[in-house]
Amino acid sequence: MKRYLSAFIVLLLAFPVCSGAEEFLEAPVISGVHGFVKTDSRLEMKTQLSHDEVVSFYRRALKDFENIKFRDWKDATYIEDDGKMPWHSITISKGEGQETSIIIVKDNWTWIIGTLILRYIGVFMVLMVLFLGMSISGRVISGFVKRIEGRKETVTV
Repeated sequence: MKRYLSAFIVLLLAFPVCSGAEEFLEAPVISGVHGFVKTDSRLEMKTQLSHDEVVSFYRRALKDFENIKFRDWKDATYIEDDGKMPWHSITISKGEGQETSIIIVKDNWTWIIGTLILRYIGVFMVLMVLFLGMSISGRVISGFVKRIEGRKETVTV
């Protein structure tokens, strides 16, 4: 009997689905949610818990992950994963009234490629500004040097 009990406990720990732990794309989901819309890449749900209770739940659930960033915005708290998790962000709205909405979004290549393109363009824009600044300063300095050399030639003649 003891052997079966220990095997059952090991199974519950090894398979969180069996123990009632809910998750979507390896992101924890608060139990007792309602009014949810679920697709392959997005989960939208509402809960009766307050915004602060939901944020504290996610802070506890995600405390062991090092690439998680919490951003507190005016109308929501945005949790972003910069690591290898299959989800990209969790948005917790500072809801109107009693309900707080939670949106979990899957990491996608559109966001990744968009960020890379923006960085690529940003680097070349900075390089172009530096090039223009150096070109203008080179022409100004060359003009001053020519004027000074012209004055020296007229004074010495």
